[in-house]
Amino acid sequence: MALAIACLSGTAQAAGYTVTWLGDLSGGTNYSFATGINDAGTVVGRSLATTGSRGFVWDAASGMTDLGDLPGGSNYSYAHAINNAGQVAGWSQATTGPRAFLWSAGVMQDLGDLPGGDDHSRGFGMNDAGQVVGFSTTEASSRAFVWDAANGMTDIGDLPGGGDRSWAHDINNAGQVVGYSEAASGDRAFLWDAVSGIMQDLGSLPGDIDYSKANAINNSGQVVGHAYAASGQRAFLWNAAGGMVDLGDLTGGSSADGSSANAINDAGQVVGSSYSATGDRAFLWDDVNGLQDLNDLIDPGLSPVLNYATGINASGQIVGSGTVGGLTQAFLLTAIADVPVPAALPLMLGGLGLLAGIARKRRAA
Repeated sequence: MALAIACLSGTAQAAGYTVTWLGDLSGGTNYSFATGINDAGTVVGRSLATTGSRGFVWDAASGMTDLGDLPGGSNYSYAHAINNAGQVAGWSQATTGPRAFLWSAGVMQDLGDLPGGDDHSRGFGMNDAGQVVGFSTTEASSRAFVWDAANGMTDIGDLPGGGDRSWAHDINNAGQVVGYSEAASGDRAFLWDAVSGIMQDLGSLPGDIDYSKANAINNSGQVVGHAYAASGQRAFLWNAAGGMVDLGDLTGGSSADGSSANAINDAGQVVGSSYSATGDRAFLWDDVNGLQDLNDLIDPGLSPVLNYATGINASGQIVGSGTVGGLTQAFLLTAIADVPVPAALPLMLGGLGLLAGIARKRRAA
């Protein structure tokens, strides 16, 4: 029984993360920046290479692969998002200028631009159905779009009272789109869905500057981004029930500092960056622990600085970029599993069973 009690009273190890540095494409200046991750742990971003500045896809088995660029461009591409089918969205220089692309199974497809455009479009987000969002420009305006294989590129409009300008940054599996748009009161975060076709102004935080920008949305409709509050630029979390909530920053709220939330998973975990005069620090936020500096959750002996967190998947893996050895490099953080009390239960129960068997034999004797 003493053995069983000892098993039950074991203390759990504090949660933390292992760091995987993703490296960079060959021939460049040792620079890489990760922007997105899917649930399989496949990462996308941008790296400098012999061929120029190129979008990449990385996985643990194959390492970093150059996605190439569109024909006629200047050896430049940028991968922003990856879905669970392994499709990648971003933008690339092409003969006519920057163009949104969808990359799938080694083929990069030019998504075109909106009618009346100036051959300029950029892709930023995508969902598991392969829908891509971003913006397309004309000489006079910039318009948020949704692209799909059946309908091509569709203009989703802008908020009333602005200058006919909008930018889309992310889309969830329900087809809800977030970004920001010029409005009568200034640039405002929006939420748009295909069912109503209505672009909703998500408001802003109380403060001197009427500004907000949405960066990401999860499948529950929670939205993250940044807005200006009385204390400066602050990361926010928005939902339909509670509106916009200030997530704070890592330095205690000085107006000289700031923060931005860049991604959210379906568990409501948020990642982003907090800015101050002493440097940029990647953060993780959840409703239990609040805002945590990711640099405090890795082995301090590694001596890197995690500057920007830009993506988080369903299992809580986090990607972004940091400074290591004086170089900017993409990273992948993977949680080190806690050793909670329930993990000792099989041993405890086995011990109890053994003791019970001994007791029965003694009674029988």
